Amino acid sequence: MLDQLRRIVQKVNAAKDLQSALNIIVSRVRESLSTQVCSVYLLDSDINCHVLMASEGLNEEAVGHVSLELGEGLVGLVAKHAEPINLQDAPLHPSYHYLKETGEEEFHAFLGVPIIHHRAVLGVLVVQHEVRRRFDEGEEAFLITLSAQLAGVIAHAEATGAIEGISPSGQKTSDTAFAGVSGSSGVSIGEAVVVFPHADLSLIPDRRAKNIDKEIEFFATCLSAVRGDMAKLHDKLAGQVAEEERQLFNVYLHMLDDDALGNEVVERIKMGSWAQGALAYVANEHVQKFETMNDDYLSERAIDVKDLCSRVLFYLQEKETIKTEYVDNTILVSEELTPGMLVEVPKAKLKGLISVKGSGNSHVAILARTMGIPTVMGVVDLPYNQLDGRELIVDGYKGEVISNPSDQLRNRYLEIIKEQDQLIQGLEGLKDLPCETSDGHRVHLWVNTGLMSDVMQSLDQGAEGIGLFRTEVPFLLSERFPSEQEQTDIYREQLLAFSPKLVTMRTLDVGGDKALPYFPIEEANPFLGWRGIRVTLDHPEIFTAQIRAMLRASIGLENLQIMLPMISNVNEVNSATQLIKKAYRELVQEGLEVKYPPIGVMIELPAAVYQTRALCKMVDFVSVGSNDLTQYLLAVDRNNPRVANLYSAFHPAVLSALQFVVTEARTEGIPVSICGEMAGDPGAAVLLIAMGYDVLSMNATTLLKVKSVIRSMSMEAAQDLLDQAMHLDDAQMIRSAVDLALYNAGVDRLLRSSRTN
Repeated sequence: MLDQLRRIVQKVNAAKDLQSALNIIVSRVRESLSTQVCSVYLLDSDINCHVLMASEGLNEEAVGHVSLELGEGLVGLVAKHAEPINLQDAPLHPSYHYLKETGEEEFHAFLGVPIIHHRAVLGVLVVQHEVRRRFDEGEEAFLITLSAQLAGVIAHAEATGAIEGISPSGQKTSDTAFAGVSGSSGVSIGEAVVVFPHADLSLIPDRRAKNIDKEIEFFATCLSAVRGDMAKLHDKLAGQVAEEERQLFNVYLHMLDDDALGNEVVERIKMGSWAQGALAYVANEHVQKFETMNDDYLSERAIDVKDLCSRVLFYLQEKETIKTEYVDNTILVSEELTPGMLVEVPKAKLKGLISVKGSGNSHVAILARTMGIPTVMGVVDLPYNQLDGRELIVDGYKGEVISNPSDQLRNRYLEIIKEQDQLIQGLEGLKDLPCETSDGHRVHLWVNTGLMSDVMQSLDQGAEGIGLFRTEVPFLLSERFPSEQEQTDIYREQLLAFSPKLVTMRTLDVGGDKALPYFPIEEANPFLGWRGIRVTLDHPEIFTAQIRAMLRASIGLENLQIMLPMISNVNEVNSATQLIKKAYRELVQEGLEVKYPPIGVMIELPAAVYQTRALCKMVDFVSVGSNDLTQYLLAVDRNNPRVANLYSAFHPAVLSALQFVVTEARTEGIPVSICGEMAGDPGAAVLLIAMGYDVLSMNATTLLKVKSVIRSMSMEAAQDLLDQAMHLDDAQMIRSAVDLALYNAGVDRLLRSSRTN
């Protein structure tokens, strides 16, 4: 049974489109279960019906023409309850709805199972038989297992059709929404530019050829180069391996012949595709054919095709400098966006970001918020390689990507963009005013930065200091470890720009979702592994060079604070402090007039929360990193879109931990700040000031919104809201209570847009 499941899934994966996939499903399931009928009904949300999309055993004429309204018939019942229905004699069931077009009156046994993807019922898989009997447990388990495995494939196939403006039943559609999670708020409309890592066939997007003859000529040159490589390998292995193994390279040469793979790629180019896209398409077709073959020897040939085509792709990419053209309204799209991809785009042209992988609290999302670019992350069902050149709407408030926008929807979003601009302009008058509640309680608003451009924007927004300078950003954008002098120059620029305001520099925090390309960390569970202070303490040469650079950069300015990330115990603080003191003494001995800076720790692990008082005795300040603290308290990977809905800084456990840290720090007389993304949420900021946080550090783009909310509320009202929130036991209830309080204060416009709902 397991082998049958595997082969069906392989076949369906190899299907070229949705209809082909469904036809394979009904054919192979009917055969595997030896039943008389197998059918698939899919939900077409455009017409709010379950449409008979494929069947073997029912009348062929009914396929695509018969539908059931939501909740209608046994199919509707399966979909409504999202549970299987197994009946001995279906016509006797009160929900049975006879469809005469299908010719199903002769069938009695009925088993229907829901096709569920990300909690949504996509449709129903049905088997039927003339004999009055219940399908046995094994048959039911088989169908349930198969349905679960195929749901993602069907969802992807539906999405690919939706990009082309076609609903599952073939209706023309528009305003197709793909759900992700918000990475950075705001709305933008623009043209998709798909970017991708090189030399990976699976990531090459569809793209039109600018000059077909030139593409064919270039492909032929690369093909010839690979033929040469194969011939050399064949000759080189003479006498080293068996002759049969040497013949593999002759097989490769034949596959590259003009009447084989090479010719198919050329034909694809002639149809208008660029060489890389044509190669990827042909390679994928052949790989899928081989993988689904029953013969083990032949199925293994898929690896040969991948290898061969990857070699050709290498030449295509190595010899052709790929210069991505960014249009004036670029929506940057990738399977997994990286900081390097963002900085490649001229800032004036970058209007929105879409990443298939990642979540709203990934490093790229944080950078996007810093840059003020509407972003949607974790759009797992988006067929991104079909998007190049298409018009898209990025709704960073709702976390949605919309393709094929109708004129009506486009105009609605253009109005939202206009309102956004007006709102931002209306806040500019606040930048020189103090951040204090209506009854005079003073709060300090600092910013999180990582690039020099962030600093200039931060000063323009009236920031009072830097609560988190991410020193890893220059490391992430470099091809090697920056030297001590290079780091000194970068840090000096930041400190000088903000002087005399304090600048809090976090020591190198890599690992987890922040990998350096030249210092790879391969781990099964990187978020619980070698990251943050653990890396730098194991590499004191890296840590010491960074500390020396920070201290040298601060000479004559004296506005530096150093903060240690990912602290889990007092020994780490002791070890780091000793290295800082050693670096300080070295610089003094070198004759430099450096001042020993305040040292602080980040509270971002549950272990650190409950050692707050012990840590406060060792340092000058503490700062909560709410992003990681939330992640670790809730056991939710913040980069995993599957569980993104479980990640909430309003969870009662998170609020309790935040309150505990303030109380403990106050006992030791140590200042406490918060530099996670929570600080930039206007609603959360009200709770934080009520808890007693001295400093809220956020991205510059949210600073004026937070200031506006705080200036609109009294400290008494904030404390009443906190008291109410701490007595609630559900994150959504707390969020609703906060929203209501801000609505009553007349500042709900600053929370998040509701105009797209």
